[in-house]
Amino acid sequence: MDDSSPLGRELASEARRREKLLGTSLPKPTNTRIMTISNQKGGVGKTTTTVNIAAALATAGLQVLVIDIDPQGNASTALNIDHRAEVDSIYDVLIDDVPLADVVAQCPDVPNLICAPATIHLAGAEIELVSLVAREQRLRRAIEVYGQHREQQGEPRLDFVFIDCPPSLGLLTVNAFVAAKEVLIPIQCEYYALEGLSQLLKNIEMIQKHLNADLAVSTILLTMYDGRTKLAAQVAAEVREHFPDQVLDAVVPRSVRVSEAPSYQQTVMTYDPSSSGALSYQEAAAEIASR
Repeated sequence: MDDSSPLGRELASEARRREKLLGTSLPKPTNTRIMTISNQKGGVGKTTTTVNIAAALATAGLQVLVIDIDPQGNASTALNIDHRAEVDSIYDVLIDDVPLADVVAQCPDVPNLICAPATIHLAGAEIELVSLVAREQRLRRAIEVYGQHREQQGEPRLDFVFIDCPPSLGLLTVNAFVAAKEVLIPIQCEYYALEGLSQLLKNIEMIQKHLNADLAVSTILLTMYDGRTKLAAQVAAEVREHFPDQVLDAVVPRSVRVSEAPSYQQTVMTYDPSSSGALSYQEAAAEIASR
Protein backbone atom coordinates (compact mmCIF):
# COMPACT_ATOMS: atom_id res chain seq x y z
CA MET A 1 0.00 0.00 0.00
CA ASP A 2 1.39 3.41 -0.99
CA ASP A 3 2.03 5.35 2.18
CA SER A 4 3.73 8.39 0.65
CA SER A 5 0.59 10.55 1.02
CA PRO A 6 -1.30 11.34 4.29
CA LEU A 7 -4.34 9.34 3.12
CA GLY A 8 -2.14 6.43 2.09
CA ARG A 9 -0.41 6.45 5.50
CA GLU A 10 -3.77 6.47 7.27
CA LEU A 11 -5.08 3.56 5.20
CA ALA A 12 -1.86 1.59 5.75
CA SER A 13 -2.08 2.21 9.50
CA GLU A 14 -5.74 1.06 9.59
CA ALA A 15 -4.85 -2.07 7.61
CA ARG A 16 -2.12 -2.94 10.14
CA ARG A 17 -4.51 -2.37 13.07
CA ARG A 18 -7.14 -4.58 11.45
CA GLU A 19 -4.62 -7.33 10.83
CA LYS A 20 -3.59 -7.22 14.49
CA LEU A 21 -7.22 -7.73 15.60
CA LEU A 22 -7.93 -10.51 13.10
CA GLY A 23 -8.33 -13.89 14.71
CA THR A 24 -7.66 -12.70 18.25
CA SER A 25 -10.11 -14.33 20.65
CA LEU A 26 -11.00 -12.30 23.73
CA PRO A 27 -10.50 -13.90 27.16
CA LYS A 28 -13.58 -14.56 29.31
CA PRO A 29 -13.38 -12.90 32.74
CA THR A 30 -13.38 -15.22 35.76
CA ASN A 31 -16.40 -13.36 37.22
CA THR A 32 -19.06 -11.13 35.70
CA ARG A 33 -17.54 -7.66 35.26
CA ILE A 34 -20.06 -4.90 36.02
CA MET A 35 -19.07 -1.54 34.56
CA THR A 36 -20.81 1.81 34.90
CA ILE A 37 -20.24 4.21 32.02
CA SER A 38 -20.46 7.63 33.58
CA ASN A 39 -19.60 11.28 33.12
CA GLN A 40 -21.93 14.01 34.32
CA LYS A 41 -20.93 16.14 31.34
CA GLY A 42 -23.35 15.52 28.48
CA GLY A 43 -22.31 14.77 24.90
CA VAL A 44 -19.01 13.01 25.64
CA GLY A 45 -20.04 9.73 24.02
CA LYS A 46 -21.28 7.70 27.02
CA THR A 47 -24.10 5.91 25.21
CA THR A 48 -22.10 5.52 21.99
CA THR A 49 -19.25 3.98 23.98
CA THR A 50 -21.60 1.69 25.93
CA VAL A 51 -23.39 0.19 22.94
CA ASN A 52 -20.34 -0.13 20.68
CA ILE A 53 -18.03 -1.74 23.24
CA ALA A 54 -20.88 -4.05 24.28
CA ALA A 55 -21.50 -4.99 20.63
CA ALA A 56 -17.78 -5.54 19.97
CA LEU A 57 -17.46 -7.88 22.97
CA ALA A 58 -20.66 -9.76 22.11
CA THR A 59 -19.53 -10.17 18.48
CA ALA A 60 -16.34 -11.76 19.84
CA GLY A 61 -18.50 -14.39 21.59
CA LEU A 62 -18.81 -12.96 25.12
CA GLN A 63 -22.18 -12.77 26.95
CA VAL A 64 -23.08 -9.09 27.43
CA LEU A 65 -25.95 -7.23 29.12
CA VAL A 66 -26.55 -3.49 28.64
CA ILE A 67 -28.70 -1.76 31.26
CA ASP A 68 -30.06 1.57 30.06
CA ILE A 69 -30.85 3.84 33.02
CA ASP A 70 -30.88 7.10 31.06
CA PRO A 71 -34.50 8.33 30.71
CA GLN A 72 -33.70 9.39 27.12
CA GLY A 73 -33.34 5.71 26.24
CA ASN A 74 -30.65 6.29 23.61
CA ALA A 75 -28.85 3.01 24.29
CA SER A 76 -32.15 1.14 23.79
CA THR A 77 -32.61 2.96 20.46
CA ALA A 78 -29.10 2.13 19.24
CA LEU A 79 -29.59 -1.56 20.06
CA ASN A 80 -33.01 -1.58 18.33
CA ILE A 81 -34.87 -2.52 21.54
CA ASP A 82 -38.52 -1.49 21.91
CA HIS A 83 -38.78 1.17 24.63
CA ARG A 84 -42.21 2.72 24.22
CA ALA A 85 -43.90 3.91 27.41
CA GLU A 86 -46.03 0.74 27.76
CA VAL A 87 -43.06 -1.68 27.61
CA ASP A 88 -41.76 -3.19 30.89
CA SER A 89 -38.40 -1.53 31.50
CA ILE A 90 -35.67 -0.89 34.04
CA TYR A 91 -38.11 1.58 35.67
CA ASP A 92 -40.33 -1.36 36.70
CA VAL A 93 -37.28 -3.21 38.04
CA LEU A 94 -36.21 -0.28 40.24
CA ILE A 95 -39.61 0.90 41.43
CA ASP A 96 -41.87 -2.19 41.39
CA ASP A 97 -39.32 -4.99 41.94
CA VAL A 98 -40.12 -6.63 38.59
CA PRO A 99 -37.38 -9.26 37.92
CA LEU A 100 -34.72 -8.20 35.42
CA ALA A 101 -35.36 -11.49 33.57
CA ASP A 102 -38.85 -10.21 32.61
CA VAL A 103 -37.46 -6.98 31.18
CA VAL A 104 -34.34 -7.89 29.16
CA ALA A 105 -34.68 -8.19 25.39
CA GLN A 106 -32.37 -9.72 22.78
CA CYS A 107 -30.62 -7.25 20.45
CA PRO A 108 -31.78 -8.33 16.94
CA ASP A 109 -28.48 -7.47 15.20
CA VAL A 110 -25.94 -8.89 17.67
CA PRO A 111 -26.12 -12.40 19.14
CA ASN A 112 -25.05 -12.73 22.84
CA LEU A 113 -26.12 -9.11 23.48
CA ILE A 114 -29.20 -8.38 25.60
CA CYS A 115 -30.54 -5.07 26.88
CA ALA A 116 -32.77 -3.87 29.73
CA PRO A 117 -34.45 -0.87 28.08
CA ALA A 118 -35.27 2.56 29.53
CA THR A 119 -38.65 4.23 29.04
CA ILE A 120 -39.74 7.81 29.60
CA HIS A 121 -41.12 6.75 33.04
CA LEU A 122 -37.51 6.82 34.31
CA ALA A 123 -37.66 10.62 34.25
CA GLY A 124 -39.82 10.48 37.40
CA ALA A 125 -37.92 7.62 39.03
CA GLU A 126 -35.50 9.96 40.82
CA ILE A 127 -38.39 11.33 42.92
CA GLU A 128 -40.08 7.95 43.41
CA LEU A 129 -36.86 6.28 44.60
CA VAL A 130 -36.45 8.77 47.47
CA SER A 131 -39.11 7.12 49.65
CA LEU A 132 -38.20 3.48 48.87
CA VAL A 133 -36.36 1.08 51.19
CA ALA A 134 -32.66 0.53 50.31
CA ARG A 135 -33.05 2.96 47.42
CA GLU A 136 -29.35 2.97 46.46
CA GLN A 137 -29.11 -0.86 46.42
CA ARG A 138 -32.05 -1.70 44.15
CA LEU A 139 -30.14 -2.12 40.89
CA ARG A 140 -27.38 -4.17 42.54
CA ARG A 141 -29.94 -6.54 44.04
CA ALA A 142 -31.76 -6.91 40.70
CA ILE A 143 -28.50 -7.82 38.90
CA GLU A 144 -27.58 -10.38 41.58
CA VAL A 145 -31.01 -12.04 41.37
CA TYR A 146 -30.81 -12.09 37.56
CA GLY A 147 -27.40 -13.81 37.72
CA GLN A 148 -28.88 -16.52 39.98
CA HIS A 149 -31.87 -16.87 37.63
CA ARG A 150 -29.60 -17.47 34.63
CA GLU A 151 -27.67 -20.11 36.58
CA GLN A 152 -30.89 -21.94 37.57
CA GLN A 153 -32.12 -21.85 33.96
CA GLY A 154 -28.83 -23.33 32.75
CA GLU A 155 -28.04 -20.20 30.73
CA PRO A 156 -24.40 -19.10 30.29
CA ARG A 157 -23.01 -16.70 32.87
CA LEU A 158 -22.84 -13.04 31.88
CA ASP A 159 -19.30 -11.90 31.13
CA PHE A 160 -19.99 -8.15 31.11
CA VAL A 161 -22.75 -5.88 32.37
CA PHE A 162 -22.61 -2.27 31.12
CA ILE A 163 -24.76 0.37 32.80
CA ASP A 164 -25.40 3.49 30.72
CA CYS A 165 -25.96 6.45 33.06
CA PRO A 166 -27.76 9.77 32.62
CA PRO A 167 -25.50 12.87 32.57
CA SER A 168 -26.20 13.79 36.22
CA LEU A 169 -25.49 12.49 39.70
CA GLY A 170 -28.99 11.65 40.92
CA LEU A 171 -30.26 8.43 42.49
CA LEU A 172 -30.21 6.58 39.16
CA THR A 173 -26.47 7.15 38.76
CA VAL A 174 -25.91 6.36 42.45
CA ASN A 175 -27.70 3.02 41.90
CA ALA A 176 -25.35 2.33 38.98
CA PHE A 177 -22.26 3.16 41.09
CA VAL A 178 -23.43 0.91 43.91
CA ALA A 179 -24.16 -1.98 41.52
CA ALA A 180 -20.80 -1.82 39.72
CA LYS A 181 -17.21 -2.68 40.59
CA GLU A 182 -15.69 -0.61 37.78
CA VAL A 183 -16.27 2.82 36.29
CA LEU A 184 -15.53 3.52 32.63
CA ILE A 185 -15.23 7.25 31.94
CA PRO A 186 -15.42 8.47 28.33
CA ILE A 187 -13.64 11.80 27.98
CA GLN A 188 -14.13 14.10 25.03
CA CYS A 189 -10.80 15.56 23.89
CA GLU A 190 -11.78 19.15 24.69
CA TYR A 191 -10.95 21.51 27.54
CA TYR A 192 -14.32 21.42 29.35
CA ALA A 193 -14.03 17.66 29.69
CA LEU A 194 -11.10 18.03 32.08
CA GLU A 195 -13.08 20.42 34.27
CA GLY A 196 -15.91 17.91 34.66
CA LEU A 197 -13.54 15.05 35.44
CA SER A 198 -12.36 16.33 38.83
CA GLN A 199 -15.98 16.74 39.99
CA LEU A 200 -16.83 13.22 38.83
CA LEU A 201 -13.85 11.75 40.71
CA LYS A 202 -14.96 13.54 43.91
CA ASN A 203 -18.42 12.00 43.54
CA ILE A 204 -16.96 8.52 43.00
CA GLU A 205 -14.81 8.99 46.12
CA MET A 206 -17.95 9.81 48.08
CA ILE A 207 -19.65 6.63 46.84
CA GLN A 208 -16.54 4.59 47.75
CA LYS A 209 -16.55 6.02 51.27
CA HIS A 210 -20.24 5.56 52.07
CA LEU A 211 -21.88 3.01 49.76
CA ASN A 212 -19.50 0.83 47.72
CA ALA A 213 -15.90 0.40 48.86
CA ASP A 214 -15.18 -1.94 45.89
CA LEU A 215 -15.83 0.73 43.25
CA ALA A 216 -12.80 1.83 41.21
CA VAL A 217 -12.15 3.89 38.09
CA SER A 218 -10.71 1.10 35.95
CA THR A 219 -10.93 2.58 32.45
CA ILE A 220 -10.78 5.97 30.74
CA LEU A 221 -11.49 6.20 27.02
CA LEU A 222 -10.63 9.26 24.93
CA THR A 223 -13.49 9.98 22.50
CA MET A 224 -14.18 12.42 19.64
CA TYR A 225 -10.46 12.78 19.03
CA ASP A 226 -9.56 15.13 16.19
CA GLY A 227 -5.94 14.54 15.24
CA ARG A 228 -5.81 17.83 13.28
CA THR A 229 -6.08 20.01 16.41
CA LYS A 230 -3.38 20.76 18.96
CA LEU A 231 -5.99 20.94 21.72
CA ALA A 232 -7.03 17.30 21.29
CA ALA A 233 -3.41 16.18 21.56
CA GLN A 234 -2.88 18.37 24.66
CA VAL A 235 -6.00 17.06 26.42
CA ALA A 236 -5.02 13.47 25.58
CA ALA A 237 -1.48 14.00 26.89
CA GLU A 238 -2.76 15.60 30.10
CA VAL A 239 -5.25 12.81 30.82
CA ARG A 240 -2.60 10.16 30.14
CA GLU A 241 -0.18 11.93 32.48
CA HIS A 242 -2.69 12.00 35.36
CA PHE A 243 -4.12 8.51 34.78
CA PRO A 244 -1.36 6.42 33.19
CA ASP A 245 -2.88 3.06 34.22
CA GLN A 246 -6.52 3.78 33.41
CA VAL A 247 -6.38 5.40 29.97
CA LEU A 248 -6.79 2.95 27.09
CA ASP A 249 -4.31 3.05 24.21
CA ALA A 250 -7.27 2.97 21.82
CA VAL A 251 -8.63 6.41 20.96
CA VAL A 252 -12.02 6.97 19.29
CA PRO A 253 -11.83 9.56 16.49
CA ARG A 254 -14.60 11.93 15.43
CA SER A 255 -16.51 9.82 12.94
CA VAL A 256 -19.56 10.45 10.78
CA ARG A 257 -20.29 6.70 10.71
CA VAL A 258 -20.42 6.48 14.51
CA SER A 259 -22.88 9.41 14.62
CA GLU A 260 -25.05 8.01 11.80
CA ALA A 261 -25.47 4.48 13.17
CA PRO A 262 -28.11 5.25 15.88
CA SER A 263 -30.45 6.82 13.30
CA TYR A 264 -30.62 3.35 11.73
CA GLN A 265 -31.14 1.78 15.19
CA GLN A 266 -27.73 0.14 15.00
CA THR A 267 -24.30 0.29 16.55
CA VAL A 268 -21.41 1.21 14.27
CA MET A 269 -20.24 -2.42 14.63
CA THR A 270 -23.17 -3.60 12.48
CA TYR A 271 -23.82 -0.38 10.53
CA ASP A 272 -20.31 -0.06 9.08
CA PRO A 273 -17.89 -2.62 10.57
CA SER A 274 -15.07 -1.47 8.26
CA SER A 275 -15.15 2.18 9.43
CA SER A 276 -12.40 3.75 11.54
CA GLY A 277 -14.88 4.25 14.41
CA ALA A 278 -15.77 0.54 14.48
CA LEU A 279 -12.09 -0.37 14.40
CA SER A 280 -11.35 1.93 17.36
CA TYR A 281 -14.19 0.47 19.44
CA GLN A 282 -13.01 -3.06 18.61
CA GLU A 283 -9.52 -2.15 19.86
CA ALA A 284 -10.99 -0.58 23.02
CA ALA A 285 -13.12 -3.69 23.66
CA ALA A 286 -10.11 -5.98 23.18
CA GLU A 287 -8.09 -3.89 25.62
CA ILE A 288 -10.87 -3.90 28.25
CA ALA A 289 -11.31 -7.67 27.93
CA SER A 290 -7.60 -8.37 28.31
CA ARG A 291 -7.17 -6.17 31.42
